[in-house]
Amino acid sequence: MNLRGQGVALTTPFTEDLAIDQAALCAQVEHLIAAAVDYLVVLGTTAEAATLSLEEKQQIVGLVAHQSAGRIPLVLGVGGNHTADVIRSFDDYDLSAYQAILSVCPYYNKPTQEGIYQHFEAVAQQAPLPIILYNVPSRTGVDMEVETVVRLVESCPNIIGIKEAGGNFEKIQRLIQMCPSYFQVVSGDDALALPTVLAGGVGVISVLGNALPHQFGTLIHHGLNHRVSEAYSQQFALLDLIQLLFKEGNPAGIKALLAIQQRGQIFTRLPLVPASAQLQQQLQHELSLLTAFQLG
Repeated sequence: MNLRGQGVALTTPFTEDLAIDQAALCAQVEHLIAAAVDYLVVLGTTAEAATLSLEEKQQIVGLVAHQSAGRIPLVLGVGGNHTADVIRSFDDYDLSAYQAILSVCPYYNKPTQEGIYQHFEAVAQQAPLPIILYNVPSRTGVDMEVETVVRLVESCPNIIGIKEAGGNFEKIQRLIQMCPSYFQVVSGDDALALPTVLAGGVGVISVLGNALPHQFGTLIHHGLNHRVSEAYSQQFALLDLIQLLFKEGNPAGIKALLAIQQRGQIFTRLPLVPASAQLQQQLQHELSLLTAFQLG
C-alpha cells in the first residue's frame, strides 16, 4: 500500500447515550472522501478502540467499508499486548476492503527490544495484509528503537512502513536514513508532519485531518511537492490549533472541534472525558482566527 500523503485516523462518533452514531460516522467518511484525503485509518487510537467491544469494532469495520465502497484505501488498527491474541484477532474481521494493518507496539507489559522484535515478527508471519508498525511511547510505555525497526524490515518483507509518534524528530531522521528506500516513514504527530515529509517521510496519519482535511492535506502535499514556503505558511497558521487539540488528550480535542463544526458530538467513553468548556471556547476562537486568515 502506498502511504503517501494524508491518512486520517477516524474518530468513533457517539450519541449522548454513548452508542455508536452510525449516521455521523458515515457522514464523516463521505466528508473525508470528498476532501480528497489519501486514505483512512479505522480503529486507531483516535477511534477510542480500547473502549469498543468486538461487536462494535466489527460493526465499524463493516460500516466504513460499505460507506467508502472502494473509493479510498483503508487501514485497520489491530494490535495489543498479547501476541497470540493479536494473531487470532485477524480472523475477527472481514478484511476484504482493507489494504493494510496498523499494529501498535505492545503496551503495559514493557517488553525489551528483543520482545518487541519477536512480537512483530510473529504478527507479520501470520498477517493477511501488509503491516504498518505503530510506535507511540507516550501511550505504550516502551519506545521501539531504530535498530529494532531495521531488523524487522530486513526480516519481514510485509512490514511496509511505520507510524512514528514519539515526538522525536532526530529519530524520524534516523529511520529515514537507515531503513531501505521502499520502507515508508509516516508521521504520527500532526505538528511534526511537515518536517517529516521534508526529511524524506511519505506523509502523516492525522488527527486534525478529521476536522480540516483540505487544509492539512494541502500542507502535506505542498511539502511532498517541495513547495516549502507555501507548506510552512499553512503550518504556521495551524500550529496553535494543533497544540490545542491535544491539550486535554486525544480524541477529546478533535471531537470538540468536530462538534463546533456541527459534524459530531463531544461525547467520549470513560475513562476519557469530553473537552472542558474552556478548551471548547479556545478551539472555537482559534478556528475563527484560522477562518479569518484564510478569507483574508
